[in-house]
Amino acid sequence: MNSKRIIFLLLAVIVAGTTAFLARAWLQSERAAIAAQMGGQRPPSKPAAQVLVARTAIHTGQLIKPDDLRWQPWPQGNLPPSYIVEGKRPIGDFVGAVARSQFHVGEPIVESDIVMPGSRGFLAAVLRPGLRAVSVPATATSTVSGFVYAGDRVDVLLTHTLEGPNGHHNATETILRNARVIAMDQKLDFTPGDKPDVAKTATLELTAKQTEIVTLAVKMGELSLALRSLQDPPEEERDSASGEDATAELGDSYTHDSQVSRLIKDPNPPPKPPDAMKSSVFVLHGNHATKQELDGSVVSDPSAAPPAEPDGAKPPAPRTTTVNRTQESVPQ
Repeated sequence: MNSKRIIFLLLAVIVAGTTAFLARAWLQSERAAIAAQMGGQRPPSKPAAQVLVARTAIHTGQLIKPDDLRWQPWPQGNLPPSYIVEGKRPIGDFVGAVARSQFHVGEPIVESDIVMPGSRGFLAAVLRPGLRAVSVPATATSTVSGFVYAGDRVDVLLTHTLEGPNGHHNATETILRNARVIAMDQKLDFTPGDKPDVAKTATLELTAKQTEIVTLAVKMGELSLALRSLQDPPEEERDSASGEDATAELGDSYTHDSQVSRLIKDPNPPPKPPDAMKSSVFVLHGNHATKQELDGSVVSDPSAAPPAEPDGAKPPAPRTTTVNRTQESVPQ
């Protein structure tokens, strides 16, 4: 082998080695750049699901209202299948349901822990322990033109006719206060935007004794429901509970027809007070005196008789003297 071939072979080996070294260095730099770029980015995660939770504390047996619920983000990796997810059912479907158990603020709503309207046993779930449900007839006038809904608080008024010695008289009295309405007709819920609907019956939540009172009152006259404000402050002088846990109370006021119209005579007027002073007239006939009241009664007054004359003296001519005196009267 001559020297020229050896030199060309060495040059070819050097060029190939240099090319391979440069190519490897370029590949390593590209890999490092790609790895640095990928290290600053995280793989995309699944978006959080919107789960139905309690906005406020919900008690057992409470009717759920729109303000009691809200949607809250929840990681899908830890999402039980019993939770209610947004997109499958609207939040309005759960308004008017009854809670079987208590929910704390932010706690997810589970369908097994609520009773939906129309389900079997729904009305019994609405009733609190020891209370009863009783229905009363309702009209547009007796239910505030249809503005009474389930969950409202009302006073129950009875208008009836009284029989007495002075004839017939009408009266209205409040027989129950702060009674809870649990249903209007067969509707036990209220959806925002619903128009007022005049119901034919209203179902109230009462104690056993109050149920007897209302049942008898239906036979006695006409019942009316007076809607109470949600902002009524609790009455400190009463020992009963307030808010959602309050039960109805017996009424303590009434109005007689004579208090409405001045043309109607009060069947039981208050007794007139006796006059403090009465005028009377004393009449003297000789030696006899009488006191005559203005009402026509006559009372003898021996103290007003003249003194006796001595024996043998001629009696004076009879004379009549009228004296007007005013003194305290004696009750007859």
